[in-house]
Amino acid sequence: MLYLQAKATTIKEALSKWEEKSGRKASEAREIKLYGQIPPIEKMDASLTTLTNCVKLSLSSNSIEKISNLSGLKNLQILSLSRNNIKSFIGLEAVGDTLEELWISYNLIDKMKGINSMKNLKVLYMSNNQVKDWAEFVKLADLPCLADLVFVGNPLQEKYSAEGTWMDEACKRLPNLKKLDGTPVIKQEMDEGDGRS
Repeated sequence: MLYLQAKATTIKEALSKWEEKSGRKASEAREIKLYGQIPPIEKMDASLTTLTNCVKLSLSSNSIEKISNLSGLKNLQILSLSRNNIKSFIGLEAVGDTLEELWISYNLIDKMKGINSMKNLKVLYMSNNQVKDWAEFVKLADLPCLADLVFVGNPLQEKYSAEGTWMDEACKRLPNLKKLDGTPVIKQEMDEGDGRS
């Protein structure tokens, strides 16, 4: 039996479908949802550079392998790339100054290379990826604004959760976190006083 492989949807095709459906110009829109395209998007092509007003871009549930062509998105604050085949953060540098939230759960990321360009990132949802060791995890300490991290389902988190030490170990390495895996981080104040009662 012969199966025909459907050609991937291009960003250009997805944007033109979006414009048709919404009755708006993609280049003027603040929010664009291109998730779950059939057939899926495989490449973040140059058509993305036209989205100059886009604040929130959703490309979840596709088959994207590499982050690219974000240089025109000067206003991008929220990028959703969950449920793709992305292996690294390389390509995010173009939005490093504006991006505040990155949703990249259910991908294949095992190394944090490229994450340090995200100077204003406050929220990072990267559950169910492949990060295995603390040497990679501590690269998140390079993100001065990071307050909310979801890391559940990574081999590193699973290993230390089984031992019951995940929360403590992760917070020790990222002392500025306010929320980890959906749980508020409670700081133990080291206030011993001066010994006088």
